[in-house]
Amino acid sequence: MKIKLIILLFGISLFGYSQKKISKKQVKIKPRTEFVADLLSKMTLEEKIGQLNLPTSGDITTGAASSSNVAKNIEDGKVGGLFNIKSVQKIKEVQKIAVEKSRLKIPLLFGMDVIHGYETTFPIPLGLSATWDMKLIERSAQIAAQEASADGINWTFSPMVDISRDPRWGRVSEGSGEDPFLGSEIAKAMVNGYQQNDLSKNNTILSCVKHFALYGAPEAGRDYNTVDMSRIRMYNDYFPPYKAAIDAGVGSVMASFNEIDGIPATGNKWLMTDVLRKQWGFKGFVVTDFTGIPEMIQHGMGDLQTVSALALNAGIEMDMVGEGFLTTLKKSLEEGKVTIEQIDNAARLILNAKYDLGLFQDPYKYCDEKRAKTEIFTKSHRDEARNIAAQSLVLLKNNNQLLPLKKSGTIALIGPLADAKENMAGTWSVATNMEKSISLLAGIQEVAGKDTKVLYGKGSNLDYDAAFEEKATMFGKTLHRDNRTSEELLAEALKIANQSDVIVAALGESAEMSGESSSRTNLEIPQAQKDLLQALLKTGKPVVLVLFTGRPLVLVQENETVPAILNTWFAGSEAGSAIADVLFGNENPSGKLTATFPRSVGQVPIYYNQKNTGRPLGNKEGKFEKFRSNYIDERNEPLYPFGFGLSYTTFAYSNLKISSDKMNFNENVKVTVDVTNTGNFEGKEVVQLYIRDLVGSVTRPLKELKGFQKIALNKGEKQTVTFEISVEELKFYNSELQFIAEPGRFDVFVGTNSSTDNKVSFELIK
Repeated sequence: MKIKLIILLFGISLFGYSQKKISKKQVKIKPRTEFVADLLSKMTLEEKIGQLNLPTSGDITTGAASSSNVAKNIEDGKVGGLFNIKSVQKIKEVQKIAVEKSRLKIPLLFGMDVIHGYETTFPIPLGLSATWDMKLIERSAQIAAQEASADGINWTFSPMVDISRDPRWGRVSEGSGEDPFLGSEIAKAMVNGYQQNDLSKNNTILSCVKHFALYGAPEAGRDYNTVDMSRIRMYNDYFPPYKAAIDAGVGSVMASFNEIDGIPATGNKWLMTDVLRKQWGFKGFVVTDFTGIPEMIQHGMGDLQTVSALALNAGIEMDMVGEGFLTTLKKSLEEGKVTIEQIDNAARLILNAKYDLGLFQDPYKYCDEKRAKTEIFTKSHRDEARNIAAQSLVLLKNNNQLLPLKKSGTIALIGPLADAKENMAGTWSVATNMEKSISLLAGIQEVAGKDTKVLYGKGSNLDYDAAFEEKATMFGKTLHRDNRTSEELLAEALKIANQSDVIVAALGESAEMSGESSSRTNLEIPQAQKDLLQALLKTGKPVVLVLFTGRPLVLVQENETVPAILNTWFAGSEAGSAIADVLFGNENPSGKLTATFPRSVGQVPIYYNQKNTGRPLGNKEGKFEKFRSNYIDERNEPLYPFGFGLSYTTFAYSNLKISSDKMNFNENVKVTVDVTNTGNFEGKEVVQLYIRDLVGSVTRPLKELKGFQKIALNKGEKQTVTFEISVEELKFYNSELQFIAEPGRFDVFVGTNSSTDNKVSFELIK
C-alpha cells in the first residue's frame, strides 16, 4: 500500500514538475486517451466537478490575480476555465496559479466573445454574411483567432448560427440571416477560420457554435422568450447550420436559453444527447450560456440542485457562471440523482479540449508577449478588414447613378452617426479599441481627396428621448448627446446643406440598438432622424442615405423619397474608410441581403422561403382580394427581398439552360446561365440558384437557396456560370424525420435575388 502511495505521489509530482518546465521547453506526453484517463484517475470528485465550472473573474488588474476572489478556487482545483480576461500579462498571471499552485497543475481554458474580430474588428456577422464570400468570412475568423490567441485567448464563443426570420429580435445582428443553406456554409467557414483543422497551432483557437438550439425564433421577437415549433421545421429550417458546424469539427457547443418542447435547452436530453451526440456524432463538450442552469429555476424546473442534475443528465458538461455544478453535484451524486460516470465523462471531454489545444504540453502556449506586440491590430489586418467591410455594404437604391460621388465640390455630411467612431464596430465588439475606430467623417476626409470640401453637422441626436439614447449607447458607445435644441441642431445642418453640392446623411441605429436584449417593436429609423432626413430632402439637394443598422429596418418612406441608400450595417473598426471607398467608387458595392427587409413590422416574421397557403396571393401589385392570404392594409411582398443588392454597374442574365429534363437518383444535372456586365464599371455579382419541389409528401417551400457563386466581371464581360445539382440538394426531412429526396418535378430559378422568376425544370425519377 505504501509503495502504491509513493508511486502515485511521484506521478503527481512528475506531472506538476513537467507543467513548471514546459513553458521553456515542450515535453512529450502520452496520447490523449491514455493521458486523460491517467489524469482522471488522480483527480478527486471535487477536482472533477471543478473542471465543469466556468466562472467569470472580471478583467483582473495585472498584479492582483493572486488576491482575486477566484484565485482560491483555482488553487483548490475548482475552476476549469475563465472568460472575459484580456491581455497576455493578466492571463499568464492567472494560468500560473493553476499550473503552479493547484494540486494537479491542470491548466485553464480562457474564453472570450470574439464574435466578429478581436481588436481588428470586422462587420457584424449579419454584415459579414452579406458578402456571400466564404473565403473572406473564413479569413475574418482566422485573423480574429490569430489576434485573440496572441493575447492569451484560446476559446471563442462563436459562431452564432441561429436562423432568424424576425428582425424585432436584436440578436439577428449576430447571425447570418434567415436561410439555412447560406447559414450552413457560413457556419463551416467560421469554424474553419477559428480552428484551421489544427488546434495544436498557437494561432488557432477552440470554436463554440451557439446557441443550440432555435434561439433565433422567440415569440414576439423578444429575447430569451419561448420558442415553440414542430420538429419538421427544426430539422429543415433551424438545425442545418448547427449540424454544419458539428460536421466541420467545432470543438464546443453552447446551449441556448429558450425552451424546446417545453423543456429548456440547458436541460433538454433529447436535444443535447439524442440529436447532438447520437444523431450527429458530436465529440466535444457543451457549455451553458451565462447562468443558463440557475435560470431554469425561473422556468419552473426546480431548485438549483434539481436543475443542475437535470443539466448534467441532459448532456451539459460545463456550467457558465451559475455554479450549480460546483455547489450541488456532490450532493446529487450521494443521493443517486447523477452518476460518477456522468461526472467523469464531462470532465474527460473538457480535459480532451485542453489536450487538443496543447495546454498540457505548454500551459503558456498563448502567452507570448512578442506575439501580443506584433500580431494584433496590424496594418495588414486593418487593410483586410477594410476590404471585407467594403464587400459587406449593400446598395439598396441609386436613382440616376447618384453614386459613386465625385471627388470634387462640397459634401455636407450630416447626422448623429457621421462622427461616431465608438459605434462603428457594432454590438458584441468587446475587444475593440473604439478610440482607434474610423468614423465616417474621418473616412470621407481621407478618401475624398484635397479637391473635395467636407462640411459636417450633427443635425439631430439619435432620438428625441435622451433616456432612450442612453439605453441605446451602452458599453462606452456614446454618441455624445448634443444639448442644443432640436431646432438649433437642424438650423446648423440646413445651413451646411445649402452650401453643398450633395448631402450624405448618416442615420439609423446606434450600435447597441441591436444585439442581445435589444428587441424592438418599431423597426423604423428613430423619428428625430426621420424628421432631419425629410428636412434635408426639402433643400432640393441630392441626398445619399448612409444607413447604419444591425437588423432589417422598415424603410418605405426612405425608399420612396431618398435618391440613394447605402446600407452599411456596422462595418467594424475600419468602417469609415470602407464606406468612403464605396461612396467614392474606389470599391463597387457587391453585398446582398441575407435577411428580408419588411414593408411593415406587421409582416414579421417575413422570409423568402415561405410555404404556400391553399389560398395564395402574390399581391405584387398591391391588390387586395377577399378570402385570399393577404392584408387589408399592406402588400404581401417585402420592401427588399432576400438576396437583393444593387451595383454601380448592371448585370444581364441570359441563356439559362439545364443539361437534362430528367435526373436519376445517382445522376447530376448541370444548370448554366450567362451573366454579362452591361454597365460602365467592373463589378461583382452573386449569382443565386433556388429550387422548388413542386409536389411532396409534406408541404415544401416556394423556393430554397441551393447554390450561389460570387463572380467578378469587367465592363462588357460575359461569363457562363455553372451549377451542378445532385440528389443531395433535393433532400429534406419528411414527417418521419427521414432525410430523403422524393421523385417528382422541380423548378430551378437562377438570378440576382430570391424574387427571380427566370427558371428551368427537370424531373427526378427512380
